[in-house]
Amino acid sequence: MSAQPHQPPRQRWLVPVTIGLAVLIGDQLTKAWAATQLGPHPRERVLAVIGDWLSLVYSHNTGVAFGLFQNMPQLFTATSILITVGAVYAYAHHMPSHNRVVQIAMGLIVGGALGNIIDRVRLGYVVDFISVGWWPVFNLADSAITVGVTLLASYLIFVGDEPAPTPRPAPRDDGLLSDLLSRDVD
Repeated sequence: MSAQPHQPPRQRWLVPVTIGLAVLIGDQLTKAWAATQLGPHPRERVLAVIGDWLSLVYSHNTGVAFGLFQNMPQLFTATSILITVGAVYAYAHHMPSHNRVVQIAMGLIVGGALGNIIDRVRLGYVVDFISVGWWPVFNLADSAITVGVTLLASYLIFVGDEPAPTPRPAPRDDGLLSDLLSRDVD
């Protein structure tokens, strides 16, 4: 991807920052609710929402997605922080940050990543509480990251690098130009 021409920071950052903050706040509030209503011990209570298909159950995840690589929280905290910083750098310097889909995707990804990083730093694990069928237990941050990555990948695969909007040239006064060109030069 090529670097984008300079755009006012507000245009490039307002949407991703707003979405990222909404995801972060929603994630932390829902995790706090899960801890108080379903915890404090993992899998202590299960709240069936739609039969056996959808339930809420408090869980700790010291690994990565789907509960893989458990009990390495410091490694995944550092890795998560580096990946998040890399994503913000890539957005700022190499992605079509003028595009609304890219802005939304980055807000979802970074907001979700920060929600899980906060858990890892504060608790040493990520709080998960949504259980759907056979799928591993997850949280709002995981959902935001998944949707954001899917949006971004789809955009980059199917649309790719579209040129950034170019500013319109200043209006010309063709009458003045014609008058100047028609004068005799001595």
